[in-house]
Amino acid sequence: MKRIVWCVTLFALMMLAGCGSAADTGTRSVPQETEQENSGEEISMRMFIGDTEVAVVWEDNDAVETLREMTAQGGVAIAMERYGGWEQVGPIGRALPRQDTQTTAQPGDIMLYSGDQMVVFYGTNSWSYTRLGHITDRSGEELKDLLGQEDVTVRLER
Repeated sequence: MKRIVWCVTLFALMMLAGCGSAADTGTRSVPQETEQENSGEEISMRMFIGDTEVAVVWEDNDAVETLREMTAQGGVAIAMERYGGWEQVGPIGRALPRQDTQTTAQPGDIMLYSGDQMVVFYGTNSWSYTRLGHITDRSGEELKDLLGQEDVTVRLER
């Protein structure tokens, strides 16, 4: 019995030794994102508030996919207006697919309102929205400085 346990243990150790990292084997691991980029599939959009580019993590939904298709035909510019002291809102120019849910938006959230308007939050508000994305490289105060002083234009590009 001891011999069987010893053989199984030795076999398991040999199998684990073969599972080293890519650095151990001298091969390079390619991230999935890079593979998609190399295949020609566009996976991202760039967003500018005025002349300032902001980093956005976009949702994986039909509304965002429609926005991506729109940017493939040229950039999308949305004239935004301050509203309520917590958001900028503006017409996208066409209706997008909706999946509205009651949501409390936070600073940095990008939402679809009423199917055809984009909202970018620098404060909080509860309403029924379709989530589009979230700005990740700005604090709430930075967003308030960027969005809360005057009306802005948001541009989406590839």
